Formats: sequence, structure tokens, C-alpha cells
Amino acid sequence: MTALVTGGASGIGEAVSRRLAAAGAKVAVVDRDAVAATKVAEEISGLAVACDVTSESALSAAFAEAESWGGRLDVVHLNAGSVGGQSGITDLDVEAYRRVVGVNVDHVVFGLNAAVPALRRAGGGTIIATASLAGLVPLPGDAIYTMTKHAVVGYVRSAAATLAPEGIRAMALCPGYADTALIAHMRDQFGDFPLLTAGDVADAVDAMLDRGEPGECWYVQPGREPGPYGFRGVPGPRTGEAPPSLSWETQHQGEHADRGARPSDEEG
Repeated sequence: MTALVTGGASGIGEAVSRRLAAAGAKVAVVDRDAVAATKVAEEISGLAVACDVTSESALSAAFAEAESWGGRLDVVHLNAGSVGGQSGITDLDVEAYRRVVGVNVDHVVFGLNAAVPALRRAGGGTIIATASLAGLVPLPGDAIYTMTKHAVVGYVRSAAATLAPEGIRAMALCPGYADTALIAHMRDQFGDFPLLTAGDVADAVDAMLDRGEPGECWYVQPGREPGPYGFRGVPGPRTGEAPPSLSWETQHQGEHADRGARPSDEEG
């Protein structure tokens, strides 16, 4: 099995890279930090690929290199991410806005589009995009980050409907606050608030690879067993049939709700 992990040189991405390698996978560690990527790759006998994930051409080249190196591609974890750092309501920093959208949204779209042809050649596979609990519920104070993670959740759930018949699972990973470099600048603000470790999130990825279903968005919270979030169904029209574009989601809505936690479980 060959896997590719973006943001694979630190935090959650590093933990997942090491976990996959320990399970016998050949892992391509993709990261903008070439030195860190090389260090992790050497330690797990993987491939280091320095890459700006906001560039479609660079990301496509990284996927091509990984597939050529591994002979195939089976698992893709689109994990690279960036915090917003601004409310995005009255203090919009356009340059920072473009940067976080590039990493959190463009990278997932470009990555999925690069992954699909390779997974088709392998006869199927799995794509996991790291979103956040902020993709399921609002995060006060960082509307831009929340927007990008909601976008990832919506994109993955929609793409899953198209890819599932081809044996390609697309899922989203939605962890709560994890004690990684992304929150290092505000770590003291958490006090005794329980934080996830990168290993906790890697455990959830293991579970998703083992039993995840297309379109699921798995929450990860300290002290809880990770699992698929149970989205509430949207009320349909009083008369008539659902539009064809909604048919897949309509058919699977009850199944996902049954398997996942209700929104109130998260907020409690």
C-alpha cells in the first residue's frame, strides 16, 4: 500500500505518516518544509516531497512523484492546514485571507483532483481531508477559518457521492483542538481544557480507514470514541420528489444519522 500525506512533516500529519508506515505502508511525506519532510521520511523509509500545496501544478507533480515511487497510490490524507487568526468581519486582512483559503480549501480541491486518477488506476482507495470541529459548528472569533472548514466538509460530502461507485471513499476528519504547532501561539489560553494529541487523531484515521463510509465526517474529541457525525436531515418539500442531484444524499441520510452522534452529543 502506498499513502500520501500533506502536511506530513509535523503535528497530525507526522503522526499519521508514522502510523501508516508502522502498518506497512510506503508513505510519501509532502510538506512545504523540505528539511522536516526529509527527516520524517528518512525515519520511516518514506519519500519526502517539498511542495506548496496551494499550487495546483506543484501538488499534481507531488502526486505523480509519489505514485511513480510507490508503484500505485491507495490512501491520500489531505491534512495540511492553516489557522485564520482574524475574525474576518471588521478586520479583514485580504492577504492573510487568501493564504488561509489557499491552504485549507484550494489544497483540498487540488489534492482530490490529483488523487482521483491515481486511485482509479489502483482500482479504488481512500481520501481523507482534515477539516475540524469548526467545520461542523461555528468557532466564534475566527469566521474565516470556520468558513474554510465548512467548505471542506461540504466539498467532501458532495464529492463522495460521485466517487463512491468507483470504489473511492472520500471522508472528512473533524478533530477538536489538538496540541500541535497550529495552536502554539495561544497554548496558554487553554489552561486545563483537555486537548487532543496528534496520536489521538491518528487513532481516528486508523478507525476511518478500517470502517469509514463514503461521505462521513468523523469527529474527534478527548475522552470520546471517534465516529461519524450525525447530520440532521433537511426538511423536504411537502409535495413532489427530491431533485436528482439530491438523490444520493437522500438515500443515505438515515444511514449516516444512525451511525453517527447527534449534534447534541457534541455540544454536551
